[in-house]
Amino acid sequence: MANLRTVELKAFVPAKDFEQSKRFYQDIGFTMASDSDGIGYFHHENVSFLLQQFYVKELAENLMMHLLVEDVDAWHARLQRADIAGRYGVKLTPIEARPWRMRDFILFDPSGVLWRIAQNTD
Repeated sequence: MANLRTVELKAFVPAKDFEQSKRFYQDIGFTMASDSDGIGYFHHENVSFLLQQFYVKELAENLMMHLLVEDVDAWHARLQRADIAGRYGVKLTPIEARPWRMRDFILFDPSGVLWRIAQNTD
C-alpha cells in the first residue's frame, strides 16, 4: 500500500516591501525560522507560510489566508495592543459572528494580503 500521508502545506505570500513584511509578521506573532534568497519561512506553533520577495498587486490583493485559532479575542486584543494597524498603515476589523459558525476578524498585511483570523463557535 502506498504511503500518501501529508506533512505540511505552505502558501507563498507575496511581499511588496520584503523587509517591512518580515517585521510585520514577526510583530503579529510569527517566528521567522529562516531567511535566504528572497524567501522567509514563518511559523507559529503548527502553522507556517513562506514570505517571498515578489509582488504583483493583483495577486497580493486577491490572496486570502485563513488562520484558525483557539481564542480569537486574545489574538485581536494582542494586535490592538501592539497598534499593528497604526504602525503599518493596515486595516484591522472588529470581531464579528459569522453564519458559518465562526467568529473572526480581518487583518490586511502591508502588501494587501487579507488574513481572516477565526475561531469556531460550535
